[in-house]
Formats: sequence, C-alpha cells, structure tokens
Amino acid sequence: MTQTTPRVCSPLNFFFVTALVFSVVFAANSLASSPIPARQNSHGSPDNTKTILAPTNVKCYPCEKHLDLTWDAVDDPNLAGYRLYKWDGENWNLTSQVDHAKNYFIEFVNATGYIASYRVSAYDIYGNESALSDSATATTRAMSDDEFLDMVQRSTFRYFWNYGHPVSGLSRERLNSGNTVTSGGSGFGLMALLVGIERGYITRQAGVQRYLQILNFLSTKAQRYHGVFPHWLNGETGVTIPFSQYDNGGDLVETGYLLQGLLTARQYFTANDTNEAKIRELITAIWQSTEFSWYRRSPYSNVLYWHWSSDYAWQMNMPITGWSEPMICYLLGVASPTYPIPASMYYKGWAGNSNYANSNTYYGYRQYVGEAYGGPLFFVQYSFLGFDPRDKKDKYANYFINNRNTTLINRAYCAVNPKGFAGYNENCWGLTASDNPSGYSAQAPYSNDNGTITPTAALSSMPYTPKESLDALKYFYRTYGNKLWGEYGFKDAFNIGSNWFASSYLAIDQGPIIVMIENYRSQLLWNKFMANPEIKPMLDSIGFTYDPSAVTEKNELPKSFKLMGNYPNPFNPGTVIEFALPRAMNVSVTVFNAIGQQMTIIDSNFMQAGKQSVHWNGVDQRGNPAASGVYFYKIRAGESLLSGKMILQR
Repeated sequence: MTQTTPRVCSPLNFFFVTALVFSVVFAANSLASSPIPARQNSHGSPDNTKTILAPTNVKCYPCEKHLDLTWDAVDDPNLAGYRLYKWDGENWNLTSQVDHAKNYFIEFVNATGYIASYRVSAYDIYGNESALSDSATATTRAMSDDEFLDMVQRSTFRYFWNYGHPVSGLSRERLNSGNTVTSGGSGFGLMALLVGIERGYITRQAGVQRYLQILNFLSTKAQRYHGVFPHWLNGETGVTIPFSQYDNGGDLVETGYLLQGLLTARQYFTANDTNEAKIRELITAIWQSTEFSWYRRSPYSNVLYWHWSSDYAWQMNMPITGWSEPMICYLLGVASPTYPIPASMYYKGWAGNSNYANSNTYYGYRQYVGEAYGGPLFFVQYSFLGFDPRDKKDKYANYFINNRNTTLINRAYCAVNPKGFAGYNENCWGLTASDNPSGYSAQAPYSNDNGTITPTAALSSMPYTPKESLDALKYFYRTYGNKLWGEYGFKDAFNIGSNWFASSYLAIDQGPIIVMIENYRSQLLWNKFMANPEIKPMLDSIGFTYDPSAVTEKNELPKSFKLMGNYPNPFNPGTVIEFALPRAMNVSVTVFNAIGQQMTIIDSNFMQAGKQSVHWNGVDQRGNPAASGVYFYKIRAGESLLSGKMILQR
C-alpha cells in the first residue's frame, strides 16, 4: 500500500492542506528514515567470546485467535535480536526471529483450542546465541471482556514503547515514518507510558528513564516558537520538519496535546526521589515557557491562532474556533500560570461561533454542540484524554453527555447505513480521521463517508459507550482477524467495499485507544490531569458548574420495560429499534407487515438490563427486500409485550 503522512487538524486543514501533504511530505519522510544505529560493544570492536544472557520472564498470553508471547528485554549493547523456538512434541525447532527492539512475538492461528509451547534465545551482532529461556505454553480460548481490553492495551502500548524513536523517545508519526516524530501524538504516547507502568507492561523505573529521555530532548534539542512545538520534529536532531511550506513553525494544537500528556505525568510521578523530581521540574519548565498569549496574534484578539512561523509569521491564518478537536488549547491557555489568556476568550473565541451550539436530535440522541451528526469522532476524543468531561458543564453542554450522544449518533448512522456501504452494522461502526483507500481524510456521517471504518473511533469511545465499544472491539477481532490485527493492535482502518485493509499504524489513532480504554477502566489519566493545581481555578474562571447528570444517567436502570421507538422513521434502507430493560431477560423482536404477516425475527436473545437496540435492514426472513409500506414490530421481553409502527419508503 502507498503510505501517506497525515496530521491532526481542523476540518479546514483536512480539506485544504492534506492533499498537498500526501504528494510531497511522505517522500521526504522516506528519505529521512534511518535504521537504529549500529550496536557495538563497549570497546567498539568484536567480542566473539562474550556470553549473552537468555531472556527471562517469558509469558504466553492466550487470546481467541492468536497467542501473544512476551519476555523481558535483554540488556546488552551488542544485542541483535531474539530467536523463537517451538515444541513439536519431540524437539524445539527454530520458528522465527525478531529484531532487538521487539521483546514479543505473535502467532495468529484464527481458531480456539490451539496449543503451543515456546522458548526464546537472544543473539548478538557477532553471532553469539544465549541458552534457551524457560518454556511458556498457552491455548487459544474464548476471552472475557477484561481479557479483550488487556489484549488491546498490551499490544497498542508497543507502538509507543518498542517503536518509540531510539534517540528522542518520542512517538513516530506513523509506521515507517523514520525520524519524523509528532508532538501531539507524543502527548498521547506519554499517557500510554503511564498505562504501561500501571498495567505492568514495563517497570516504573523503565518508564522514568524513558520520560527523562523524552524530556531532556524536548528541553535541549527540540525547536520551539515562543514556547510552542512544531507539528513534526526530527527525532534525532530536534529540528522542525515542515508540514507544508507555511506550516514550518509552532503548532499550538499539537502542543496542547503534548502538554495534556506532560501535565498528566507531572501528577503521576510524585515520588520523593531525584529522578521523579527531575521529571516534575522539566515538565513544569516546558509548561511555564509556553506562550499562549503570543498565539492570540494581538493583545485585543479574542481568538487563539493555530500556527506561527518565524519565516511566515501568521500566514497560515487559522483561528482556533469550535466545535472541533482543539478545546484543550483554550483550557490550557486560561490555566497557564505564566502566559495566560483571558477566561472570556473561551466563550468569545472558542465558543464564539454562531454554529457552536446545536439543539438538534439525530437518531433519537440530542446533540448539544457541533456540526450536524457530530462530525468525525476525534472531535470528542483528543481534548478529553486528560480533561475529564464528567460532572461539569459550561453554558452549552455537559461534554460527557454530548460526547456520548455524538458517539451514539455515529454508531446509529453506521447501523442505518444510508449510503449502503458494505460491512456497516451496529457492531461495525466508527467514522473518524484515518487512512482510507484513497489516502487520508476525516471520515464523518453524511458529510464525508466513503465506506471506511476506523477502529480507533469506536475503541477510543470506551468511556462514553462501553457496551457498544466492546461489541465493536470483539466484532473487529473475531470477524476480520489478522487482516485487521497486527503487532501494535488494530491496524488503522478498513473498507470492505474496496476490499482494503490498512497496513498502517498512526500515533494519533493508536494513542487514544489505550488511553481511553484506561479512562474507562480506572480513570487513571482523567484523575491525574484534573489533579493539577491550575485546573480547578481555570474551570471556575470560565464558569464551569457542577453537573452530576452524566453519572446519574449512566448508572440508572429503567424501572420497567420501555420502548423508545425506531429511528429514522420513515426509513430507507434500515432502522434502529430502541428499548430499555429493567433487568436481564430473554427478548425477541419480530417484524410484521400491514396485514399481520410475519416478515422476520430480527433478534431473539438473552439481553442485559439497560438500554438496548436492534437493527432491521429492511429485508424479510428469506433475504428479499421489503416493499414500501407500513410495518409493525413487536418486542417480547419476558412476559411483557410492546409494539410500534414504522414506515419503509423505497
């Protein structure tokens, strides 16, 4: 597949800038790509007599369709890689080998009940091989929800740990982007490292050392523009890699994402020791030297601007206004202890656009802010990796509720599938910015739908829609297997109608997956970011007020069996029927025509308590399209029966 090189940007940037980038920048990235420096022993000369240690702590994680083998990395300056040996019943046979940066191996077998035993050796650049490790054995099997989440987080973490740039430690823009590292994606990666420590993928000591590597690079090598980092940096030199001719300076939005990760880490590394104190000191220095006020462009401006270049000044001329992904820039700008912007800019600049508020309902879900049908889902994810939208609201919205509803609108759109794309259904959903068969774009309901589903859209919505996101996760894995799953977890995107599966991984898509799954599981990143002392005064000055409705709405169960109806209605070609259950029970949903003849049974299953939905695709039980007309559905839940009317218009 032809690789492309995208960036995080507003809808304006997506459609006016990205096309130029595809044709020019990736070629530069390929030329800039360089291998990890040659590994030598401490004397710089061959040592064919040295004994290399065998890998330790070998584990084999059983998944449903693959086995995931891991071991502790061997600390040896001459390490070249690892060899994998597999037991055939009589002998240990060499089956594969991996690069020194990869202390893991995946065997995808696409079935449960598969048993395998492995041992691992290490070898150096001179051909010396260690003894074999202890063995590890596992059997592929059905997994629990928690095991699925572990599987995804563990694999996604590798993108930021094993594929981090060897010099800077920062996150590479995408797979095979060489020395091109991304400031915003690195902000997501910094949060991913904290998840790795908490989940035991790496030790706290290893995480501290990686943080010091990154922070020293950002503090001493990385170019900045009035304290703001560029979108792309050379991971060896720290020199700016231009995104386009005029975008060769500071990128406030990317820097906002980086600072979100750094401030989260500042509250995580609180130990009273030299290294963790140094982490806090370096983060504070970067934070306090970021000149948000400069990016007003004028002391009288109510708007922040996205870019400034020492060569082209404000020529990019991109004001940051909502609703879109850069909300965090205004929050951090107001919170800045050294270069703040007035709190009034939040409403006059960020939310000052007359199209900011949205009082419409789509597919039965109220949308409070933003474009019709919510736009791409990264709008409700990037600024909320650290900023916790629960239990608070401004004068427009409780953003947890807005983000959840926006996600459900995105899912409902895919379930209804008004454009008839192959593969879309209630479990195969998620439109956002990603690679696609033609390059890279911000996929969104109606406005920019090309048949491409992006796993990060559904998976990074886990705190908002845990059941729907988990269902999507399992569907992606079970349905598409290793077409969509690889060494760093789910690949970037797929398009069934074009028979296309991306081979790519992008930092800005992988990062939200591991981070938002963790916010669903433990609220780790939310809790740490919100604990920064600058955050509460910022919220107070803007005028955020306490609002527990999101938590209440999430936890309350209906007191009785309730039918919400179907949407859209009238419909073509499909519709979603929604209802709520007071307790777990057997449910059947049947469709009848206007004269009472049974058309099809949509679903007959045991369902959990709470809000449920089923999708009718407008065909009968033989697979024939139903004619235009009035239809009725009956939902039987236990001994209770409810019914509704719907209209199909071909």
